[in-house]
Amino acid sequence: MTTQAAIQSQHAATHRYVPSTSTPVSPEKVASVLKAEWELFTQGTKASETESKRAFNSLPLGVTSSFQHWDPYPISISSAKGAYMTDVDGRQLLDLSMGFGAMLAGHLNPIVIEEIEASLKQGMLFVTPSPTSTDAAERICKRFGIDQVRFTNSGTESTMYAVRVARSATQKMGILKIEGGYHGSYDPFVVSSKPPVAEAGDAEEPTPYIDSNLVPGDIYVVPFNNIEALERMFASNANRIACFIVEPVLENIAIVLPDAGYLERVRELCDQYNVILIFDEVKTGLTAGAHGASARLGVKPDLITLAKSIGGGLPLAAFGGKKKYMDFVSNGKMAHFGTFNGNPLAMAGVRAIDRICTDEALAAAEELNLQALTRIGQIIDEYQLPAHTVGFGVKGCVTWSTTPVRNYRDYKATDFGIAEAHWLFALNRGIITPPGLDEQWLISLAHGQAEIDLLVEDFREFAKAIRE
Repeated sequence: MTTQAAIQSQHAATHRYVPSTSTPVSPEKVASVLKAEWELFTQGTKASETESKRAFNSLPLGVTSSFQHWDPYPISISSAKGAYMTDVDGRQLLDLSMGFGAMLAGHLNPIVIEEIEASLKQGMLFVTPSPTSTDAAERICKRFGIDQVRFTNSGTESTMYAVRVARSATQKMGILKIEGGYHGSYDPFVVSSKPPVAEAGDAEEPTPYIDSNLVPGDIYVVPFNNIEALERMFASNANRIACFIVEPVLENIAIVLPDAGYLERVRELCDQYNVILIFDEVKTGLTAGAHGASARLGVKPDLITLAKSIGGGLPLAAFGGKKKYMDFVSNGKMAHFGTFNGNPLAMAGVRAIDRICTDEALAAAEELNLQALTRIGQIIDEYQLPAHTVGFGVKGCVTWSTTPVRNYRDYKATDFGIAEAHWLFALNRGIITPPGLDEQWLISLAHGQAEIDLLVEDFREFAKAIRE
């Protein structure tokens, strides 16, 4: 797929709007806006600065997860409800991060609270089988169309165990992943998650980039949306590769959509070469639709990993899939342990989300997201910005590039200077998206028309600021 028409063609269940014309933005103007915004940030966040200094004494970088840190210091949040958070400076912030999907139902959703309170009257931890965990497993299997599931406590655990299942089933040890793909902090998954391009080799045949503190084992890397590269990889190495783990829509590097036919061909090649296909739906999950990205895109993996959106904000993850592979958990060849697996509080989250995230509720949130994407696309047209919009389910982003981003190398060629200015501009005006330069938002079930208007009008004001 090398023609321009093919490059523009993404999966029909996704959204991308690339304007036909644009004009560059002056780098000097971007630098000027960014300088002014950083000055505004430090003036209005003195309590966050103080809290960060305090936190540095007991927490490395002053944060509980390294991605939360940015210079000169991050915002510190004191409370949250619905679609909003309040920081330690007393500012109300529209939350468009929503825990990467963990808060899909909104902060302190009353149904989540109701289920948790009911669970607290029964017990917090049994470390035995329980009707609550069986009920939750039945709900997950039905919703995501899988045979069996096991619960874990984080996405990293789920992806790690899914790979171990694949290794047990195939008696091969190699792992194939996407360049730029992130699947948690298990050593093989950190390889080439965001590698420096200068050290990552040829774009068609990437060199695995391995940090010095990793012991990744037998690891292979291919570019996303490149069937020819995948075919070459399997032809040379399939006898060593147990599994191909991939996000069906990449969401570690903004939102990168699969080309039309790409995932279908991936499925065929995995079958042909006896490689287990794992869809990492830790970030997609219910944010892709009421039954996940696999159902939405029409391609069924062998195993699936879930987290974030399935738990209502409680620490919860899962891995599961076809019984013939989950049988390797049953027969003991891939032992799966964990004291907190399937604990009653996490199972309350499953029950709550199953009640809240109906087809109708998620479709309504997706309509709001599509409205935001459409209106922002119109602003991009109006101001002739070198950008385009991308969306999937209830997630959306502005990508600062005039051509579609189809893989990690395309992503690295986007304009991160404008991206930083846009993120900071919004933050200073009460809108918080994930830290970093990936320009991604999430429309939860707590967001409504007023919140969409805030998102869109903030983008309009930013467009004016960089075009003045």
